[in-house]
Amino acid sequence: MSATVVRRRFSVAEFRRLAESGLAHPDERLELLDGEVVRMSPIGQRHAACVDLASTLAGRQLGAAVIVRVQGPLRLDDETELYPDVALLAPRDDFYRGNMPTGRDALLVVEVADTSLAYDLGTKAPCYGRAGVHTMWVVDLQGGVVEVLSEPSAGGFDLRRTVRPGAVLSHPLLPALSMAAADLLA
Repeated sequence: MSATVVRRRFSVAEFRRLAESGLAHPDERLELLDGEVVRMSPIGQRHAACVDLASTLAGRQLGAAVIVRVQGPLRLDDETELYPDVALLAPRDDFYRGNMPTGRDALLVVEVADTSLAYDLGTKAPCYGRAGVHTMWVVDLQGGVVEVLSEPSAGGFDLRRTVRPGAVLSHPLLPALSMAAADLLA
């Protein structure tokens, strides 16, 4: 006789209640992806430095034109809440106190991939695109490139281009934003 594995799917509301109840260790990095709780890898030194650099540069260059959120929640649908490394959100007077930002509020999401490239591109990127995130940068620390995904659609993102260290990253909705790919990849 074989055992049947039953998976319990969670909504974002249930996921938040689980976190608030203390069932997960406060330092444990968890995300909710399509109803399943996913444990994220620990953050290494290069990863952390890249996140710090991207968020600092974005804050300096864009000021009040965006809200820079670092590893904070982004609700993509009723069963998906991800914590992108950096999210540039459309500004709001309440700083999203009233409700969680959604994919449509995210002008840019940056995911730094040291060991998670396949997961970031193959699993998370389609979720971000379906939710209406305008643009996603995946900083591939191992490969030494930045993957830029744009034109969100029901299938994820329709455009993908690879940016190499000699190029500069920009964003069509944020003309003041300019980051050297080499700086993020250092």
